[in-house]
Amino acid sequence: MRLALLFITLGSFSIHAEEIPVSRMLDDKLTVAQRNDACFELRGVHSPAVTAALKRALADQAVRSCAARNLRESGAVDELKAELGNNDPEIRAVAARELGMLARPELVEALAQTAHDPNLLVAINGVEALAQYQDPSALPYLLSLAESGGLAGAMALSRAVQFQEPAVLAVARQLMKARDVPLRLAALRAIGDLGDASDLPGLTELAAKAETAASSGRGFGLVPALDLSRAAQNAVRQIEGRK
Repeated sequence: MRLALLFITLGSFSIHAEEIPVSRMLDDKLTVAQRNDACFELRGVHSPAVTAALKRALADQAVRSCAARNLRESGAVDELKAELGNNDPEIRAVAARELGMLARPELVEALAQTAHDPNLLVAINGVEALAQYQDPSALPYLLSLAESGGLAGAMALSRAVQFQEPAVLAVARQLMKARDVPLRLAALRAIGDLGDASDLPGLTELAAKAETAASSGRGFGLVPALDLSRAAQNAVRQIEGRK
């Protein structure tokens, strides 16, 4: 009887111990630091009540990052994956970032879709999530993103170079003449990393033009002109250095 009472008491104490930091984490009258300290106390806790509280905390900018990491570390993959469809782009972005840290094969397609998000913040986090994968299974998604253009596409091509695959070079050669300036720069860098002597004539021609272009990347305001000829010169030096 005493043993049973002891278990009940310990169980009640455990629940109460979780409730205190949950309440503090969600209390908007406390400072951001205090709330995040409370969130940190919940790291590694797997109870349904804490998981539900962390999901609720994703809507609060003050503790969103901590709550998302807690969900990842507690294995709440389904909960984070569901947030990829959230109406709030900041929640979609943080969910993508945390899921990318897991680098699970079954998540790569969902993250690739996130990388195509019309919101630039979400798209960039989607690309960064795919970049966490060391498995070549992510490569087709990165190359598809590169071909779609934009800043996210340029980032995807830059990340794809790490795989050192011929398919990356083939896409980079196609994109070297794209109208999208950040994408052209990414293509020139990729060719510099992976190209061969057959790329030198085209690169030398571009290097001689002293061509600059303005970037039209979304969300960055005034961006200085980008020197494409210098990027081509750098690529030539890299290839000749390998020869």
